[in-house]
Amino acid sequence: MSSASDRLPSADGPGSVTHAPGLPAGFTDTFASRYVEAGGLRQHAVIGGDGPPVLLIHGWPENWYAWRHLMPALAQDFEVVAVDQRGIGLTDKPQDGYDTGSLADDMVALMAALGHERFAVVGHDTGFAIGYALAADHPECVERVALAEIPGPPDTAASPPAFVPEGINNRLWHIPFNRVAGLPEQLIAGREAAYFGYEFEVQGGNRLPQEAIDYYVGLVSNPESLRGSLAWYRAFDATLAQNAQRKTTKLAMPVLAIGGSASYGDHVAEAMRPIAADVQAVVVPETGHWVAEDAPDEVLTALAVFLAPYREGKTA
Repeated sequence: MSSASDRLPSADGPGSVTHAPGLPAGFTDTFASRYVEAGGLRQHAVIGGDGPPVLLIHGWPENWYAWRHLMPALAQDFEVVAVDQRGIGLTDKPQDGYDTGSLADDMVALMAALGHERFAVVGHDTGFAIGYALAADHPECVERVALAEIPGPPDTAASPPAFVPEGINNRLWHIPFNRVAGLPEQLIAGREAAYFGYEFEVQGGNRLPQEAIDYYVGLVSNPESLRGSLAWYRAFDATLAQNAQRKTTKLAMPVLAIGGSASYGDHVAEAMRPIAADVQAVVVPETGHWVAEDAPDEVLTALAVFLAPYREGKTA
């Protein structure tokens, strides 16, 4: 039986399903790369499966591929939509619109174009911040939301002081660096493997396969994509102001807070409890920041439990 996504234009080229290395067996039997015109933006999403819709929002410096190990199992019970954020992968890369409010609007427009007025959300890293904005700004759309691996939505109180312990500095220094206009591109261009490779090395847990790191680095090794990958950080001022307003109202839908024990651990849930009414917590043992790639089985187990009421048609 065909779905609405089958009638969307196919996407090809670097960043699409057909060019992704090391996919699980049979992946392309279920999933295809599609272009979706939504919200004035051409968005790329990898779509497959049948059932209630689940939107997967990746982190930095990744794309939809970050979810590859989870997608086949999720597709047995859900329609899975793994999107490339604005500025990333095969999605358009305009000059502005990278605050989390605008990015959340992108997600609502994407899902509406696919025929979904209400859906579940899973977000990691920058996708955590976008997922939180989506749940806060559009609660009528979000049935439940799983947020992984940052210690809460960005706010001014969470900003580190200038001098912090070496381990924290090494993992967070890229945030103020990426926010600087223009200079990072000059310093990174031609050295993408060193810069982005360092990020994959320093965030704890098991090392990702080299083919995956090479894939991610290759996608940002051109001027337009490099600028797009940094744009999320350069919209921080707007995002911080938005989050200050969002936190005045607690999220009402169920929230699953996921941390890796070798990364943010239980800090994820601790950060969400003051701003959400129903927070469930999972700390994945012996796992770093890249939880969906480092420990996919454990993350799938947590998501299966969390999403079960949604799968069974029970509303939040």
